[in-house]
Amino acid sequence: MGRTTYRRCLGMLVILLMGPLVPPASAQPEEPVTDAPEEADFDAPLDPDQPLTEFPDFGVEWPDLEDATEPVFDEAETETEAEVQSQTASEEGSEDQQVPAEERLLAQDPALNAFQPTDSLAETAYRIRFDGLPETIGETFDTRFEILSVLEQYRGDDANFAQIRRRAQNDAELVERLLRIEGYYDAVVQTRFEADGEERVAVIIQVQAGPQYRLDAIALPGLENAVPPDPQRFRDIFGLQTGAVVNSDQIMDAIGRLDMAMVENGYAFAETGEPELEIDHAERLGDLEVPVTPGGRFNFGSIVLAQSDLFDADHVQMIARFAPGDLYQASEVEDLRRALIATGLVSTLTIEPVVADDPAAVDIAVDVTAAPLRTVAGELGYGTGEGFRSAVSWEHRNLFPPEGLIRATAVLATQEQSGSIAYRRNNYRRRDNVLNGRMALSVVDRPAFKAQTFSVAANIERQSNLIYQKRWSWSAGIELLASRETDITGPAATTDRETFFIGALPGSVTFDASDDLLDPTRGFRITARVAPEASLQDGSFFYVRSQFDGSAYFPVSDKIVLAGRARFGTIVGAGSNRIAPSRRLYSGGGGSVRGYGYQSIGPRDANNDPLGGRSLVEFSLEARVRTGFFGGNLGVVPFIDAGNVYTSSTPDFSGLRYGAGLGVRYYSDFGPIRIDVGTPINPQPGDSRIAVYVSLGQAF
Repeated sequence: MGRTTYRRCLGMLVILLMGPLVPPASAQPEEPVTDAPEEADFDAPLDPDQPLTEFPDFGVEWPDLEDATEPVFDEAETETEAEVQSQTASEEGSEDQQVPAEERLLAQDPALNAFQPTDSLAETAYRIRFDGLPETIGETFDTRFEILSVLEQYRGDDANFAQIRRRAQNDAELVERLLRIEGYYDAVVQTRFEADGEERVAVIIQVQAGPQYRLDAIALPGLENAVPPDPQRFRDIFGLQTGAVVNSDQIMDAIGRLDMAMVENGYAFAETGEPELEIDHAERLGDLEVPVTPGGRFNFGSIVLAQSDLFDADHVQMIARFAPGDLYQASEVEDLRRALIATGLVSTLTIEPVVADDPAAVDIAVDVTAAPLRTVAGELGYGTGEGFRSAVSWEHRNLFPPEGLIRATAVLATQEQSGSIAYRRNNYRRRDNVLNGRMALSVVDRPAFKAQTFSVAANIERQSNLIYQKRWSWSAGIELLASRETDITGPAATTDRETFFIGALPGSVTFDASDDLLDPTRGFRITARVAPEASLQDGSFFYVRSQFDGSAYFPVSDKIVLAGRARFGTIVGAGSNRIAPSRRLYSGGGGSVRGYGYQSIGPRDANNDPLGGRSLVEFSLEARVRTGFFGGNLGVVPFIDAGNVYTSSTPDFSGLRYGAGLGVRYYSDFGPIRIDVGTPINPQPGDSRIAVYVSLGQAF
């Protein structure tokens, strides 16, 4: 053999090698079109054994498809006569090399294809086994074979021997293609069959891989047109060196690295052409050529926004993480695209670099189509200890452009009836800054307290989101409320309704070193919340509410993560009897100590209702175990929680209440869906034996 050149679409080499296993239409034998003799009898029955008509000057014999052993590829293969003669001459004197590889394999194992069942038409099951695969073959080969194999596709269905044999022939051609992806260009694949019990056939795919071909010359013509010293830097990033295996996956990865390096370093219009791989079968080498067109190196210019009522070009520039004059990076353009989609205002979006007036810059052209801006939503639910809950909301996401949302919500539930109007402006003066305002009227009737409350609140926050999980996030705001609440007074524990006027300055800060916002598997998080409050109720007084949360995540294996959480809370500056019941600390529930009802842990009054307290502690430990069910998307989570609430401002860690249970997680594309079932280990009087919690995201 000589040199074979793969010129057409080597950039999709893996796809071509894994393409249809039947010859393309152009490769099928066709009968020449001739004028039929006038005396031809077209009504005569066809004789399948009649030889084909001889054609003068037609010097190529019809191929015998039954004897075909080489798969048909879409790539154009060329061999010059001189190369073939040179190769033939080099192989003379070696009788073994002149014997076809298939015959050599049969000679080594004459049992190939010797098996023949007594009843070829009887349907039977089969199993598949490889023999002779190189040790270098990895999981990628196995995955591709399982996806593309005809034998694998119909493994669960019984078939007769003729069907099994045909499937095995197809898979032998597939294996040859897959081996070429990994550089085995001389591979010979045959199939044989063995009896495997009384009702099964063993299909053995016999492989003689031969040597892996190596890269010789590697050329990147056109790369020298990049601005120095980028040509050498890009060549280093390309990474492939002489002597590396001719592996199609590695070639594609190298081209991808080169493409990424160019567009991340100012080359906005860089392109790589169709690669060309020339295989030398005599030397078992391959020469690779990848044409490169870097184009010029540019900086960012201006944002050019097509006419839109959603926002203007200045707002888009504020959202972008790049400024005019920065070196062009494709990742920054992609980040802007994702951020614009995340506004919820965009239905379709195109964003691309275009030539600018400045020859050293490219403008970013943005064209958006508005999505439906109004939404009506409803909610129905049930929670242990909380009862039924229904809610309906209406919102307009751009009533006050840009990104000024108004939402009206009404809640009708067993323990709550409320209505609220909220204002939210995303990307306020800075990307990911959010300005919030809310006015609400609520009636709450829980075992812990009863309250009729009117509140007005506003804050500005900078929080993590699914596009950008920040290390540091924070919020700061103000809250004013008037609340008429039922409280316990006097030594006889009588109830009385009192009115509280409260002003608060809540703030929080979080440091997040975890690896995922909704489903962390490693790292930790720490959050501190502090709210100085002033209360008017039989005189004015001040106190400070504080809470500190920490969680950590430890991967034990690829499928098991241990997660732990601790929480400490305290109120200093006032006694429990002066603090409004709705502002005290409570424990218990799905985000607290599972197994107990919402706010049910801690000191209780004469009616066995929770009183709340001025300090709390909580601990949680769980193992998040992924299973193999539903494609690996189902997990189980055994957990144990502990916690208590105290009337003093400092917890003494006594009387901890423990809850344990088992959870189920379904890992969807937008985060894990959580169902936890817990039971109290040392319940207080009146606690239910079972509690169920459903939510999106992990418990912590």
